[in-house]
Amino acid sequence: MNWSSVRGNVGFLKNSMVRYFSRQRAVNVRKINPKVPFPEATSIAQTLYGIIKEHGPLTVSNTWNYAKEANVGRLNSKTHMKIMLKWMRGRKLLKLFCNQVGNNKKFLHCTLPEQPQTEESRLRQELMQQNEKPSVHRRKRHK
Repeated sequence: MNWSSVRGNVGFLKNSMVRYFSRQRAVNVRKINPKVPFPEATSIAQTLYGIIKEHGPLTVSNTWNYAKEANVGRLNSKTHMKIMLKWMRGRKLLKLFCNQVGNNKKFLHCTLPEQPQTEESRLRQELMQQNEKPSVHRRKRHK
């Protein structure tokens, strides 16, 4: 048995473990607080979603410019808009991707592609909606 190769593998394993456990955990975007009541957050999200869908993949600064033009009054600041964008990513409304050209990186927000509904999924959704409706059974009164 070649002991030098075993010692080399142990060193590699040790370095890999140190590198893995020294990383920061990713932010849980599902728990982001939008800093406004839920109905307001959904209306702001709908407006931002429309802006991004209309104008294509946008950077944060371009999104802020379009939001000011659209007069989204419930947004307090650019920082609040960033929090809302992160909240929307947590709710799977937006996707963030990186466009790297040379040494420059641009982070762009885009809408997720809408998946076409198949006949089976549409029928399943209709059945679920029918089952959600409360059925009212009235007892007949005997005279």
